[in-house]
Amino acid sequence: MRSIPNELADRIESGAAGLCHAWVLTRADGIRLGFTDHDRDLDVEGVVCRAASGWTAGVAESEVGLGAGAASMAGGLDDEAINDADVEAGRFDGAVVELWRVDWARPELRVRLWVGTLASIRREGGSFVAEVAGPMAALERVVGRTYGRECDAVLGDGRCRVDVAAFPGRGCDKRFATCVGVFGNGVNFQGFPDVPGDDFLTAVPVEGGRNDGGSRR
Repeated sequence: MRSIPNELADRIESGAAGLCHAWVLTRADGIRLGFTDHDRDLDVEGVVCRAASGWTAGVAESEVGLGAGAASMAGGLDDEAINDADVEAGRFDGAVVELWRVDWARPELRVRLWVGTLASIRREGGSFVAEVAGPMAALERVVGRTYGRECDAVLGDGRCRVDVAAFPGRGCDKRFATCVGVFGNGVNFQGFPDVPGDDFLTAVPVEGGRNDGGSRR
């Protein structure tokens, strides 16, 4: 549950001036960086949030329940904080980003509004645009395999094993019939074509059919 100092809550509720945003970014290697949209540096959680960074908040989407939510932000590339080489090397991938609302005159009056994980960062000229996934994004990550009728391999990859050079211009629609009929590769099919669908689950036994529990093929 978010804890807001009473004095700060009153100021937010009244719409008083003197509040700004600050971001604290923690990279996977433990390096912490801070940024603010105020016109001077601020200390937030022991991190100096730099005013000259040009960081601005972009579009934010909040979700109820277990929805992941998302936010975006932008800023300038510079040698002291986020530089081109570090972005290119992926040093910010998976970084934790905290968004704070701060009283710039009294930075100890602050509340953390949001926390997420840096999902992507791209360069645009001399600046960057970052996309941040909400704290529930981990619940949407697929772990292991999913069971479905269609193949989940990529045509020609190590699980598929099709020699794509032998089938120029051919695509794959992930169906078992295509895997067998077009590529002759049914033995490496990475789906489950016999998984019962909704029609099977709602069907009732009928007389005269084969109901011995055997293969559907």
